[in-house]
Amino acid sequence: MQIGNPKPPGEPQVKGPQMNDRDRLQDILATEKYLTDSFNIATREASHDALFKDVLTVLTETHQACRDVYNLMFQKGWYKVEAEQQPKINQTYQQFQGYTSQFPYTGTVQ
Repeated sequence: MQIGNPKPPGEPQVKGPQMNDRDRLQDILATEKYLTDSFNIATREASHDALFKDVLTVLTETHQACRDVYNLMFQKGWYKVEAEQQPKINQTYQQFQGYTSQFPYTGTVQ
């Protein structure tokens, strides 16, 4: 089952070669995803505290821009996600819950 909003009523069923608003937003979303990946690396590898803080700020703003584009596309019915069945969610939860014993830190402060 897909989760999403209906497409706008005036949207053509067959798309031509020219870019429309949906194409532009898909391109922007792909670019924002690429930027967040790149800024994640830059943030981790920043060797100077001031640079780290600046890149972290840009990273946060880029993540927000990415979320805004996603929300707009979802609202317009141009982005759909698959709903997962509860047994599959439970299975995945149990799988990763078992990994907690492998963590080096327990989360408690001594």
